[in-house]
Amino acid sequence: MRVKLKVWRQAARNTRGKFVTYSVDDVNSDMSMLECLDVLNEQLSERGEEPIAFEHDCREGICGSCGFMINGIAHGPMPATTVCQLTMRHFKDGEELTIEPWRAGAFPPIKDLIVDRRAFDRIIAAGGYISVSTGSAPDGNAILVSKAQSDRAMDAAACIGCGACVAACPNASAALFTGAKIAHLGILPQGQPERDRRAVNMVSQLNAEGFGGCTNIGECIGACPKEIPLEVIAAMNRDYTTGSWRQRDNQVTVLRPFTEWSTGSKLQTDARPAERASRS
Repeated sequence: MRVKLKVWRQAARNTRGKFVTYSVDDVNSDMSMLECLDVLNEQLSERGEEPIAFEHDCREGICGSCGFMINGIAHGPMPATTVCQLTMRHFKDGEELTIEPWRAGAFPPIKDLIVDRRAFDRIIAAGGYISVSTGSAPDGNAILVSKAQSDRAMDAAACIGCGACVAACPNASAALFTGAKIAHLGILPQGQPERDRRAVNMVSQLNAEGFGGCTNIGECIGACPKEIPLEVIAAMNRDYTTGSWRQRDNQVTVLRPFTEWSTGSKLQTDARPAERASRS
């Protein structure tokens, strides 16, 4: 089969980008979308042109590295599927596909289809630790967890942090991602000691990163390749409200990101009273 790829090309964050159309012939229908880009990049390299930059790692749909918009849909047209799992058989021969990076103010572009998603890392880091023993594995019956609890926690923990929820949301909200990271620990008994502090700190970091507010449109769950349930946002709101009251005398420390891309670990901190950390 033969496809046309209209790809967003941008050399660096501060440079002007544009769409460039490429024809890719002899595409095997069993190829994944990333393999199709690999073939295109080989052709570009042979012609002495700059290959298309895109993120990938496991190519098995579990690492969360890959992700971009295909014809305006995060990860493409197939539900519960990442772009590394999306095969070319789902497209028609001769079809033109528009490929562009996640569009969100909190995900500044780096190059071509790669965006800076370190905001997610800082939200997770704000959650801190949980009070569990780091010694040998405890007995399986030491802490009783119901089947319903474990299933809900596993559903939330399935989040791979790809950013599709942010890209699909008209508000560029990261509520589904943050809710999943708060809920999968808050549901289990091991996560109870730091439950309030975790919710307050992570939501405060979410606000500091500049993501939009959640208005419960639901586009996030439609784009999520792991089908994270919308209820994790309600759990986040509940834990944040409760935690803000209980932690009202404590300070909240957030990490302020640098505006320029850096491979280092330069981070600035900002501490303020918890009662001033209000949700956007």
